[in-house]
Amino acid sequence: MQAREFIGTAQVPGGEELTLYRRGGDFMIVLDRNELMSSRMSGSEEALANLSCERLRGRARPHLLIGGYGMGFTLRAALAALDGTATVTVVELVPEIIQWARGPMAELAAGCLDDPRVRLVQADVADLIGTARGLYDAILLDVDNGPDGLVRQANDRLYSAQGIAAAIAALRPGGILAIWSAAPDASFTRRLSRAGLTVEEVAVRARSNGKGPRHVIWFATKRASR
Repeated sequence: MQAREFIGTAQVPGGEELTLYRRGGDFMIVLDRNELMSSRMSGSEEALANLSCERLRGRARPHLLIGGYGMGFTLRAALAALDGTATVTVVELVPEIIQWARGPMAELAAGCLDDPRVRLVQADVADLIGTARGLYDAILLDVDNGPDGLVRQANDRLYSAQGIAAAIAALRPGGILAIWSAAPDASFTRRLSRAGLTVEEVAVRARSNGKGPRHVIWFATKRASR
């Protein structure tokens, strides 16, 4: 097997250190011994975008917020599914993630960050959500490992009752809060329901060919009257 090539490290603000490796044409971002992201496993991140866009079909000039660029799978899938009237705000906390996207992983990024529909913000997505009121048609969160985080303790606030309430306020009526997770979490499903959202939990495979580990995406819809 070909050896992994070390590319660089990134310190997550208030959290752990991430390491980028390359093996042949594949990239992986690792926390300790946990492989958080891999260019070989894009299916569930693409599903986060595709299934969200399906639920937004027919909306005029949709505005999506994507929390966490990662390796750009969700962003690229969203751009492919949306027309030219859409706006996609991408929020990434770790500056090196964007540097890697424009540097060693530029071929993988395929110019998505330069699409005229994209607005890139370097910030904590929780802060951006907290200042918005009725702005987004969908909020797509692929932050940390889901509600059971690994990378940064402060990410937990996104999945708290207060974080969910902030997301509801940031959504337009009928808007969707879509959340990726590496594993199911029954208590989080209940938390979404208690917030008054209509909740659908979908199991998706990690790989685009329908294979690999099962991941979970929650689609929580804000009621039109709220």
